[in-house]
Parts: sequence; structure tokens; C-alpha cells
Amino acid sequence: MKKEGETSEKPDNTAFTQQRLPAWQPVLSAGIVIPGFLIIGLAFIGIGIALFLTSQTIQVVEMDYTGDKTDSPCFPCTDSKTKNCTCEIKFSLDKLVTGPVFFYYGLTNYYQSFRKYGVSKDDYQLSGDTSYFTSPQDKCSPYNYDSNKFPIVPCGALANSMFNDTFELFQIVNNTKKQVPLDGKGIAWWTDYNIKYRNPVPVNGSFAKAFYGTVKPIHWPKAAYELDTTDPNNNGFLNQDFLVWMRRAALPQFRKLYRRITEGDYSGGLPAGDYSLTIHYNYPVVSFNGQKKVVFSNVSWMGGKNDFLGIAYLVVGSLCVVMSIVMLIVYAKFKFTEDDA
Repeated sequence: MKKEGETSEKPDNTAFTQQRLPAWQPVLSAGIVIPGFLIIGLAFIGIGIALFLTSQTIQVVEMDYTGDKTDSPCFPCTDSKTKNCTCEIKFSLDKLVTGPVFFYYGLTNYYQSFRKYGVSKDDYQLSGDTSYFTSPQDKCSPYNYDSNKFPIVPCGALANSMFNDTFELFQIVNNTKKQVPLDGKGIAWWTDYNIKYRNPVPVNGSFAKAFYGTVKPIHWPKAAYELDTTDPNNNGFLNQDFLVWMRRAALPQFRKLYRRITEGDYSGGLPAGDYSLTIHYNYPVVSFNGQKKVVFSNVSWMGGKNDFLGIAYLVVGSLCVVMSIVMLIVYAKFKFTEDDA
């Protein structure tokens, strides 16, 4: 018997708790499965054709500038001479690259998805909590303190390895260089800029004083508060280039957005003609057999150029159509056999 004060463990006698709700269980007959496979296959083939043809209309200009080969325009800028090294790539466009044009940098053989590398950061620091500036978390090790035991802000391998090559693009008109404006506003994810990362509160009106007692990452040429001294909204942990780098890539070969070309005479794209790209070569990659490249590309309603997506839809759609035909043949054969019996 149930004692006074005790509650019953038996569920209430309702249709939901006793699993008496009405249910529908479809019967998968040949008349449903075969047309279903055929419709799905034809839909996938249609989507695949649209994706593949759209991908073919996207224009991509890609150039390798790794200084590891004698025929590379950046050969003088080897890993041992990356500081203050400048090189130039000259290229031509035979037709207009319609705008807006996106300017990417690319890296190969770079594993940003490596677990220990990805967690090597202090989220409290990056949220603007200055109490963690003087005592970085251990997961940032060995990039939490410098050789003099000063705390590093931002700490960790991810921030320390931030890409720091810079570029200037010029169009050559009548043997004169005309600079192409590069727009770096809003290239990071909205959530990163507005939610995930925050700058510390300035001390006595000075943003730099918030970093007092700390040092910059070992491989950075400037401190976090000096990343962009011209625009206070693009400085510190909210610097657009920093945010783009901190958004890790899933694959060892990737490209990240550097700038957009959307202003002035180039709002409609990059016209046909001769161009010169000045590269301030700082980032070493030869030591881990990596490569660096620059990519100019436009986009469509489906995003950037991606032939694989369209091909995948075509393959899956074709398999569905083939399977519907096979099932129809098998069904017709065995159905007629049963009817004859």
C-alpha cells in the first residue's frame, strides 16, 4: 500500500503518457516509392544543373606568391627574410570581372582545425574582461607569457599566428599606377563583431591604458590596441582582420576574405587591363610546406565558385532515377510472375 505523503511513480492515465495518441504509419508500396524516387531524382538533377551552370559564370583570378621558387615574384622574401620584405605581382585581365569583387588570401597545408590549436585562446580576455589580462588561462600556453614573464594579450596560439601580409592593388593606366580602393569594413561575421568579441573599457579615456602591464603576441608587429589607429571602431579585439582570422577554417586548404572592391571607379568590378599587386610579405609558410595565394572572385546567388555542389546534386539525382528504373523493372517482373501463379 502507498504510505501517506508518498507520490505514485505511475504516469497519469492520459492518452499522451499512456501512448494512446492516434498515429499514422505509411505503407511503402511500389506505387509510392518508385514515383517518389523518380520525382526526387528529377528535382535533384534540376537543382544540380542550375548550381553547376551558375558556378561556371563565377569569375576567379588566383595567383600563388609563395617565395619558395626562383620563378616566384616573391622569391627574395623567403622565410628567413620575411620582415619588411616587399614584392610585386603583375597580371592582366582580358575581360571585366563584374562586381562586387572579393579579395581573398589563401593558405595551404595549414590545419586550423587542430584541436589544441583551436582551444589555445582565452575567451574571457576576448570578451573584454581585464581581470584575465594579467593572468591568462593555462590553455594559452606556451603563448600566455613572454620570456620576461609578462602576460600576453590576446594570448594563445590562434591569435599569435594571425596572418599579417598586407596588399595594395593598382591598375596600370598609361604607364601610371592608379590605386584600387580596398574596403575592409564588415568582412567579419556579424555575430563575431557584435556578440562574441568585446573590447575592454578604456581607462581614463585611453584604450591603450586598458592593456597596461601586458605585451603583444610574440609574432605580432603591433599591439592589439594599435591594429588600426585611424578607426577606433576597427581596433583591438574588434579589428576586422583579427576577427576573420579567429574564425577557424575546417580544412587545411582555405581562403579568408581580406577586402572587398566596391568603391569609386571599381564599383562595377575590375575592368580589363594591366594590374600590379604590391605585397608586404611578412607571413612565413615555407617551414611547414605551405603555400600562399591571392584570389579575386565575384559571387552569385549560390555564393562563391563551387563545382562540387552541383556535381553532387547531379550524381545523387541520377542515382535516384536509376534506382527508380531498377525498382520498376523488378516490380514488373515479380508482379507479373505472382499474377501468373
